[in-house]
Amino acid sequence: MIRLLDIRKYYKVGTQTVKALQGIDLNIYKNEYVALMGASGSGKSTLMNILGCLDTPTSGEYFLNGKDVSKMDDNSLAEIRNKEIGFIFQTFNLLPRSSALENVTLPLVYAGFAKARRIEKALQVLDSVKLSDRVHHKPNELSGGQRQRVAVARALVNDPSIILADEPTGNLDSKTSIEMMGLFEEIHKLGNTVIVVTHEEDIARFAHRIIRLRDGLIESDTLNPHIKTMADYQLQPAD
Repeated sequence: MIRLLDIRKYYKVGTQTVKALQGIDLNIYKNEYVALMGASGSGKSTLMNILGCLDTPTSGEYFLNGKDVSKMDDNSLAEIRNKEIGFIFQTFNLLPRSSALENVTLPLVYAGFAKARRIEKALQVLDSVKLSDRVHHKPNELSGGQRQRVAVARALVNDPSIILADEPTGNLDSKTSIEMMGLFEEIHKLGNTVIVVTHEEDIARFAHRIIRLRDGLIESDTLNPHIKTMADYQLQPAD
């Protein structure tokens, strides 16, 4: 599904050249659940932006579902993002004056769906994230966990092949974070490829594969031998 070949990304900062990525080779396969980890400055955010077609590499090749997206223009990248990738951000990125339903239908507007079909699909996906009773609520009328569920619904509504989540639990408390990872677990079981960018070890343990970056290079790429699931938390006695 994803194939990166010698991906490099350099930035000019004044007279200095910052080498954010220094030759990344990476394959991510259909229906994998991957965590990208690394300290600040490791290159994980730059890699996420390239994986999400939000940025292009300085050099190297990026194949997404067989298409070389590393050399596409902005319009082509926008179309790829709309059809292939569902984004979930730490700050939710919801329109504050729009209802949950209106936020979720937005990607379908850009995709050219008729209004009736947009509403139908949005209601279905809001129901799947257990928000059918909140469809007309605006973000300021929802809890942090509910806002993130709206963001998840918006990411899912276009039936993308990849879910890319950037620090999805960063603004959530511990209990809500675990609930959110349970939702990701369900999304993965339905067949989606899930990539979570996180600095939290507890969150990464839900992934089946953990990739650690350091100084713009892959430091390690290992299968997770002790995958956390919601069952681990449900079996623990209540405090």
